[in-house]
Amino acid sequence: MAEINLFLLFLGSIGFDLLIGDPRFLIHPVQVIGFYIKKISDYLINNFGENKNILFWGGLFVAISTIGMSYGLGKLIEISYVQSRNHFFVGLLIFFGLSSCIATKGLISSVKEIAELIERKEINNQNKKIIKEKVQRIVSRDVRSSSIKHLLRSSTESLTENSVDGIFGPLFWIFIGIIFMKLSIFLPGPLSLGFSYKAISTLDSMIGYKYDYFRYLGFFSAKIEDIFTFVPSRLVLITLPLVSSKVYEYGLIIKKSYLDGKKYDSPNAGISEAIFAYITGIKLGGKSKYKNEIIEKPIINETGDNCTEEKIKLICQLILRLQFLWIIIFVLIFFIISSLI
Repeated sequence: MAEINLFLLFLGSIGFDLLIGDPRFLIHPVQVIGFYIKKISDYLINNFGENKNILFWGGLFVAISTIGMSYGLGKLIEISYVQSRNHFFVGLLIFFGLSSCIATKGLISSVKEIAELIERKEINNQNKKIIKEKVQRIVSRDVRSSSIKHLLRSSTESLTENSVDGIFGPLFWIFIGIIFMKLSIFLPGPLSLGFSYKAISTLDSMIGYKYDYFRYLGFFSAKIEDIFTFVPSRLVLITLPLVSSKVYEYGLIIKKSYLDGKKYDSPNAGISEAIFAYITGIKLGGKSKYKNEIIEKPIINETGDNCTEEKIKLICQLILRLQFLWIIIFVLIFFIISSLI
């Protein structure tokens, strides 16, 4: 019975995230996770910045401790929920906890706001500064000297990559946790896996870079994120065409996306960007500035169009459609497994 309630809480949390997003009156788990990561990382960099070995193994400690605490908190709440026989207050903690793991409304709203600012406003120096500030909040690259064209590309690349990290990755692992909980209360559950994946994603976004100190400090965080995002990114690859107008090109679209996505150093980011690029007919990749270094990413969909406000809105629509498809698939799988166990 507990797993059915957990599944209903999961479905409710998805709806809550779509309608409300992250309530401002609650402390978001990412804020707590981010505070811990920053404090430990700053300490290591400030005191051992020249010692690559300490940064390397210190990075492992940061990763394991962050993920471990996140998992432990989630597991404690799950066990309390089952042992309390679905206590309302504990169920509420799970509901808000699961909702905080999913970032559909926050991600889509922030990128659509940028697109609408570019579309509606006259681009003068003041408006361009506002747009740059909003783009900088969602990307790690330096956009201070970016053109509008580059700002649109940066926003699109962030949207397509983070759709996996912020939406479909959490959805996948939370659902896996619900299935595990049907087998045993002591296996990883939806909240423990949801919190763990959120910790992994936050680690990667904060220290999982390949320049300066982070090359060593963030090595393990980046590798762990690669592992846990591997399956969700490929599920997006094979399911996104099903909710698009190019479903009749299914095999060709997946092949092209996979081949272009493999050009990226990341085994996942390129895949997720490529499938959206080919379905919407846009070109991604190229030069971007990170700190004081210019990095040129491989071009995805060479013959595609430049990113536009309309393409960003189309990608947002595709994300919502795909999320709805995943929910249907989850419901079917859950009831099939329930009938067998």
